[in-house]
Amino acid sequence: FSLVSGSRSSKTFKPKKNIPEGSHQYELLKHAEATLGSGNLRQAVMLPEGEDLNEWIAVNTVDFFNQINMLYGTITEFCTESSCPVMSAGPRYEYHWADGTNIKKPIKCSAPKYIDYLMTWVQDQLDDETLFPSKIGVPFPKNFMSVAKTILKRLFRVYAHIYHQHFDSVMRLQEEAHLNTSFKHFIFFVQ
Repeated sequence: FSLVSGSRSSKTFKPKKNIPEGSHQYELLKHAEATLGSGNLRQAVMLPEGEDLNEWIAVNTVDFFNQINMLYGTITEFCTESSCPVMSAGPRYEYHWADGTNIKKPIKCSAPKYIDYLMTWVQDQLDDETLFPSKIGVPFPKNFMSVAKTILKRLFRVYAHIYHQHFDSVMRLQEEAHLNTSFKHFIFFVQ
């Protein structure tokens, strides 16, 4: 990215979720990055031979969270309460927030508020050792696949919002290639 000094809001978004170096998950992430480097996104999303599917999904979910976090972080100054009073991806897609715990009944909120709720919620899921165990041999919960699907479905909404509401800003920042590659990788993975 070419970052023009002074053009970024100084507030950082959510902390990056780090995968501990030397761990098996770290090795999987390195494998994913190496296959991504080949330019073959379809190959990059394939479960490596002999690897655990849940672990592969966990590592990639963390990676997509970090990517979306970074991409959205570049356009936060354009995504405001006034510019985006509702979380949408066009007139036919409006998203209301509910996490099932603190907010049970879906609420209508601005895009920045929705995305803040969403990314905080995802961060909490990723930090929950019972859902995303970081230690080798600790089993994933029985509902892991449905948790991961919900996270990925909700992260998709951030891509949708960026594309629909902020693509002009993405183009001005010359980030469209990065956004497009990240989104294509995401779509191949979830398929």
